[in-house]
Amino acid sequence: MKQPAGRQADKAGAARDAARIGPKAAEDEDGSNTPDHKGLALRAMLPNAITAAALCSGLTGIRFAINGEWGLAILAVILAGVLDGIDGRIARLLNAQSRFGAELDSLADSLSFGMAPAIILYLWALQDLPRFGWFAALAFAICCAVRLARFNARIDIDDQPHKSAGFLTGVPAPVGAGLAFAPFYLWMEIGWEELRDPIFLAIWLTVIAFLMISNMATLSWGSIRPRRGIRLWVIVISAMAFAALLLEPWWLLTTVSVGYLALMPYGLIKYGRIKRQRRLSAEAASAAGDAQTGV
Repeated sequence: MKQPAGRQADKAGAARDAARIGPKAAEDEDGSNTPDHKGLALRAMLPNAITAAALCSGLTGIRFAINGEWGLAILAVILAGVLDGIDGRIARLLNAQSRFGAELDSLADSLSFGMAPAIILYLWALQDLPRFGWFAALAFAICCAVRLARFNARIDIDDQPHKSAGFLTGVPAPVGAGLAFAPFYLWMEIGWEELRDPIFLAIWLTVIAFLMISNMATLSWGSIRPRRGIRLWVIVISAMAFAALLLEPWWLLTTVSVGYLALMPYGLIKYGRIKRQRRLSAEAASAAGDAQTGV
């Protein structure tokens, strides 16, 4: 049966949208209102330049690690994470999202948050564990690439329960890189050589790699909504955190890492609650439909 021309046009438009949207610069973006550029607009160069700067920052961390400047190496990757967090927002603000920028962002993330942390940690401690230390570094880099590939492959799929509820699937790549460095943060402050033990670090890196490619629901910015009564406290704590970043960066990064890991069970519980509510709503709607049809 031949479909009406209007419906065919709608489907063609949806297909064009799916083709041009592609992967997003951030995992919690919805991809709506993406312009269809025949070329790369000048305003699109700013977010792409920020993405390129994030890539340079992540790769420069490897150079610092080769020279044994471990603190600068870690901070370079963290700076890449900060830049990665703002390039997509700027692209949306300028209405400058493009398929080129999205592809560049995915490639930059794989290098800055997969390859760079793996090499830095290998040079820092894992090279003292023959073979298995390199395998742990490889596992982390590969899991980061697989996570990004999975995200890109599912970007145009409508049925995404985690995303529709405001959650992410697994630990995001920048967060995974930050968590992978957690032993280093503590080592910088308290100097325990046990934190630099290659066996412990290999196990830690493998666990973080598994969390990145896991199917568990994790919190995103969209799922964190402070109540009205504590919003002023959130502003105060944010300001104090910025001061701590200048004065005690390693303690702050340790606290952020521990806090994120501590919130993961809360995220699972919160998503489980939403999932149950959806199931009950679906069952109620199905029962109401059966009652109307007399079944």
